[in-house]
Amino acid sequence: MIMRKPDMILIDVDGTLVDSVPDLAFCVDTMMADLGRSPHGEGRVREWVGNGVERLVRRALVGALQGEPDEADFDRAYPLFLDLYAENTSKRSCLYPGVREGIDLLKSAGYRLGCVTNKAAQFTEPLLQDLGIFDDFSIVISGDTLSTK
Repeated sequence: MIMRKPDMILIDVDGTLVDSVPDLAFCVDTMMADLGRSPHGEGRVREWVGNGVERLVRRALVGALQGEPDEADFDRAYPLFLDLYAENTSKRSCLYPGVREGIDLLKSAGYRLGCVTNKAAQFTEPLLQDLGIFDDFSIVISGDTLSTK
């Protein structure tokens, strides 16, 4: 069987190209402080990342991977987090080692690259721009780009 070269390679952002946990943890801990609660720290927040920022905020409020916070608490916390993250999308985040070289290698081999992420476009595009990789992608599809996930 002859393997055909793919038309495009699709790559995720968080946990694949970028370690975004330092910014997410900063925002979670600042949100918690603004709510008069104790911070969780980067290590704990790292365990909760992976299902979008709404889920992250819910986990932070209950202090666990499972469980649901009081909706009134969530309604206060979520806008705080979004405002904080809009200002801190890429202040502490960084490319994982070898990502820049890997992207360059794939592009030099003639592959087109696409970025597909659950992260909202308002956070994805500035993050990729600030880290210097936005222009490496032929397409960027964020969590809110399409009407259906």
